[in-house]
Amino acid sequence: MTYRLFLTRFAALGLAALIVTGCGNGPTLPDWAPFSGAADSPKVDGPQMVSSANPLASQAGLDVLKKGGSAVDAAIAVQAVLTLVEPQSSGIGGGAFLMHWSPKTQKVIAYDGREKAPAAATPELFLDDTGKPFDFLTAVRSGRSVGVPGAIAMLAEAHEEHGRLPWAELFEPAITLSEQGFEVSPRLNRMMTLVPGFGETPAGKALFFDADGTPFPPGHLLKNPDLADSLRTIAAEGPEGFYTGAIAEKIVAAVQNAPANPGAMTLEDLASYEPKKREAICKPYRTWTVCGMPPPSSGGATVMQILSLIEGFDMAALAPSSVEAVHLITEASRLAYADRALYLADSDFVEIPLDALLDKGYLAERATTIRTDRSLGIAKAGTPTKKDSRLSPHTTREAPSTSHFSIVDGDGNAVSMTTTVEFVFGSNLIAGGFILNNQLTDFSLAPVVNGRQVANAPDGGKRPRSSMSPTLIFDEQGNLYALVGSPGGSRIIAYVAKTLVGLMDWGLDMQTAVALPHHVNRNGLLELEEGTAIVDLAPELERLGHEIKIRPLNSGLHGIRVLPDGTLEGGADPRREGVALSDRNAAP
Repeated sequence: MTYRLFLTRFAALGLAALIVTGCGNGPTLPDWAPFSGAADSPKVDGPQMVSSANPLASQAGLDVLKKGGSAVDAAIAVQAVLTLVEPQSSGIGGGAFLMHWSPKTQKVIAYDGREKAPAAATPELFLDDTGKPFDFLTAVRSGRSVGVPGAIAMLAEAHEEHGRLPWAELFEPAITLSEQGFEVSPRLNRMMTLVPGFGETPAGKALFFDADGTPFPPGHLLKNPDLADSLRTIAAEGPEGFYTGAIAEKIVAAVQNAPANPGAMTLEDLASYEPKKREAICKPYRTWTVCGMPPPSSGGATVMQILSLIEGFDMAALAPSSVEAVHLITEASRLAYADRALYLADSDFVEIPLDALLDKGYLAERATTIRTDRSLGIAKAGTPTKKDSRLSPHTTREAPSTSHFSIVDGDGNAVSMTTTVEFVFGSNLIAGGFILNNQLTDFSLAPVVNGRQVANAPDGGKRPRSSMSPTLIFDEQGNLYALVGSPGGSRIIAYVAKTLVGLMDWGLDMQTAVALPHHVNRNGLLELEEGTAIVDLAPELERLGHEIKIRPLNSGLHGIRVLPDGTLEGGADPRREGVALSDRNAAP
């Protein structure tokens, strides 16, 4: 089914407003565009649901559910289609974190499919011949930036434990779309021009640009037969078809023969990759329990810190997007981001005082520094173990090109999965029809700062720190209440934390919660979302001592809320082209 035909069928169902505000056939919002104000998107409900960043991906996932597939089965179909239709954000050449809930076992499992550095990587990975760190874009556009992809291995492990339909069947929608083509969306068209020089690379030009170097326009039927071949191999051979054989050889060749700063990835690096199951971080917040990803993600711990730091304030009494609410969340964010910068990294390589960082007494002490009448300014990291950490903070930027989707199947199994290739079109390298990530630039480019080691420095086999924050919320009885997550680089944490406050403290429906105007503070400037009413708060916030920057803040929040009668209610971020689909609003 083409993109236009999909939207036409949607319109026939009387959901034209949803198309305009959420699907990209109207005023689609690129990464730099302001918020559309579409908080009044029609509410989507139903017995099983997929909410993702592209309608074709959402439909593929829902079709799997309608065949009796599990939430994990649907996640595989969604990721495969996103590899084709949203290549600038995620794909099988990248990595992901997946949070899974099973009401039958009453267990939350955190699946880690984060990319790994090649075995030959050293802390000096991104230093030039003089010992100076590369600038960010130089590091990105290189073979050195590519980590061993983890998404396929992680999904295969999750499928082995929670899948119902045959593995090969789950790739059929993406294979068909790759061969028959899909219509380029306005957002994909804009992303093609966002990275200078991408159209000059042979592989990038061949796939996304016409003969004279012009990006394919919206509506162009884009086919990707190389990706179809890769997906067919993976479908037939399982993860071994990705990590060994022809696909692995193509990945290694692209990395080792990169035009700039070739990487050292080997076939052994790919063949030896293993996903990990980790213990989710689950902490109480008022009457709720919130579960998030542990390290190497910094998302779960930092979101939990923000919530704990505001728990002593009556957030429910404050209006959403009010000066008071923005100020309190901002101050908590300053403190949490300060700890994140110093302590969080790959726990397999660095000793992280995680329990101490989340200790109730430690956070209560940190919360005493929050004043309602004045900003504390730039926060310093705390000392949760009462000892000097002997580390230096990591300050390297993180790029925002990522994707998130949320899925609940008919039996109540849930997947909250955030997936990424890191920068827009990753490293700009392509192998087998898919984008290769530049995830290793999530490491600190400088391994030592001011004479102290950075916890998130590169090393062989290490996983770079992430901000991805796939999240699950449970009610007082232990029942699943909501699942949500977002792209956005290091801003992901702020986007998710504010949305959780909207759901738990303000009782917002999912669509309204994900559409709330953004405010982000990563322990520096207070960013207010351009084009929204929240910018009117700037003068009052400045009087409280905040330094304000008004700018576009393009998230991609996608979530599902479980209503008291068990019905699912979906939300899709109006800043992107995604949509929540259930049996009740799916195309026939």
